Amino acid sequence: MSPPAESLLFDRINAALPQTQCTRCGYPDCAAYAQAIAAGEAAINQCPPGGAEGIARLAAITGLPVQPLNPANGVEGPRAVAIIDENWCIGCTLCIKACPTDAIVGSNKMMHTVIEPYCTGCELCVPVCPVDCISLENVTGTRTGWSAWSQAEADTARSRYEFHSYQRSLDKGQSPKKLEKMEKAPQPADSQAPGNPARSEADAAVAERKRAVIEAALARARAQREQKT
Repeated sequence: MSPPAESLLFDRINAALPQTQCTRCGYPDCAAYAQAIAAGEAAINQCPPGGAEGIARLAAITGLPVQPLNPANGVEGPRAVAIIDENWCIGCTLCIKACPTDAIVGSNKMMHTVIEPYCTGCELCVPVCPVDCISLENVTGTRTGWSAWSQAEADTARSRYEFHSYQRSLDKGQSPKKLEKMEKAPQPADSQAPGNPARSEADAAVAERKRAVIEAALARARAQREQKT
């Protein structure tokens, strides 16, 4: 298969996955699994969140025969969202770092909460919690696999994961070209001096705005949860 054809096939396969980024397929994310299928290196029956309908979608795209979900990868089930017990949360931020779609908000030593519309139910936050304060709640009843998802939800999860991955790549270090561009860019004279008071005040203002955003998100999530009970 020529590279352009494989790239097109990858795009179609990736679009047919629910984008939970759960890694249960055996790959680090949905895109990696899609690439492996397109290259003929992975079977089409390794995605539990997609279930039987997901396998049928992949079969139609690839021309491969439909087969049962591989039990080694898990079982098909309803869609779930993570719920954090605020009374036990210690604010360690480990769940925030594990979330592939940035669906958890909070800060160090402050209570965290889940933005439910952005949670894919990937379960990656559960094992990293040192106090076991995260549980999963069924939000689709008896609907399982792709019937528990909409294409819009999958597209949102994909875009949020791609942005999350981009941010992480920046955190790990800029590319040589970008660093060179930044070094050549003119800098205000007053911003180059360490300990500049104006810069410190600006940094403090940014931190305060971030704190306000987090507290507002926590308040909204708490109010929504109270309305459900």
